[in-house]
Amino acid sequence: MLNIAVLVGSLRKESINKRYAHALEKLAEGRLAFDYVNMDLPLYNEDLWAEPPAKVLLLKEKIAAADGVLIVSPEYNRSMPAVTKNALDGGSRPYGQNVWADKPVALTGASPGSQGTAVMQSQVRSTLVILGMRVLGAPEVYISFKPDLLSDDDTVANEGTAKFLTGFLDAFTHWIKPGMA
Repeated sequence: MLNIAVLVGSLRKESINKRYAHALEKLAEGRLAFDYVNMDLPLYNEDLWAEPPAKVLLLKEKIAAADGVLIVSPEYNRSMPAVTKNALDGGSRPYGQNVWADKPVALTGASPGSQGTAVMQSQVRSTLVILGMRVLGAPEVYISFKPDLLSDDDTVANEGTAKFLTGFLDAFTHWIKPGMA
């Protein structure tokens, strides 16, 4: 089983992206073990490296130990949430200690808007490439979150959507370890 570090780009208690990540975890059961990274980090600032915060060091440890990274993030104002960018910045420093380099990564997200998280993902992809991550190119998954998408236990309620998302997880698994999906 592959170990996946999961970054949910929302700190909100009732985050739809957190629910969506749990739904993906259920679909990946038996193939991918999800390890949720604490995204409630101090704001990045180069001065932090004088006494690195434990939360940032733990983020770096979890990423280093992971076989792959799954980013599940909302879109705020046609961009990535600050919490997502902050985690990417913290993991890339100090200079020469970029934990993201050569990590396979898949990106998805849910939003109540009709375009899902398409614009955010476009912007995040350019950052991931700069960090040296191996970004899964297809399928691109932008979820327009509707109340009936998930059941009360965070299971994907629609069979067609579950099949599509299982295909996404299969592609991600194959991206990490060819032949495993």
